[in-house]
This record gives sequence, structure tokens and C-alpha cells, in this order.
Amino acid sequence: MEQICVVTTVVDARPVADALAGAAVDARLAACAQVGGQVDSTYWWRAAVETNAEWSVQFKTTEDRVSALVDQIRAGHPYEVPEILVARVESDPPYAAWVREQTRP
Repeated sequence: MEQICVVTTVVDARPVADALAGAAVDARLAACAQVGGQVDSTYWWRAAVETNAEWSVQFKTTEDRVSALVDQIRAGHPYEVPEILVARVESDPPYAAWVREQTRP
């Protein structure tokens, strides 16, 4: 097995999720991005509990592209404090090779 990175965020609108996904793939910061269906998130914000609909985006990338990808997500994100999670995961070697190939400019 080989390691790749999965970067995840959530946003408040499907078009925003689609835009973040497209920009990352277009810039070759991610080999692919998947926009997940609507979920309801409950969280503390400014001393109150809120519940809102959000869309998740998962980006598949390499370790050396994570920083640039996170910077791009943060720059295009509508939230004051965006959730940006980075997980290093084991991957089947052919898939990891594809991710590496697709994230090269």
C-alpha cells in the first residue's frame, strides 16, 4: 500500500462546493474531488448552537500538494473559520500512482 492524502471541507451551497472542486482539479492540486450530498451540521458558533445544510468536498492529492491545496481552499472558502481536514490514508498502489500523475503540472 502507498499513502495519499484526503482533504475534506464543507460549504453552505452546492455551487460553492462545485467551484472549489473544479478549481483544485484544474490547478492540479487534486487528482479528483468528490462533492457529497447535503448533510445537516450542528455546531457552536458565536455562543449559540446552529444547524445548517452543508455540502462536503473530498479532494484526493499527494503529500507535497497538500499545503497549496489547503491555501487554495481557504482562499475560496466562504466561511470565516472553514473546516479543512487532512487525512493520510493507505491506497492501492495503482490508484496512488494515478493520484501522483494527475497532480503534476
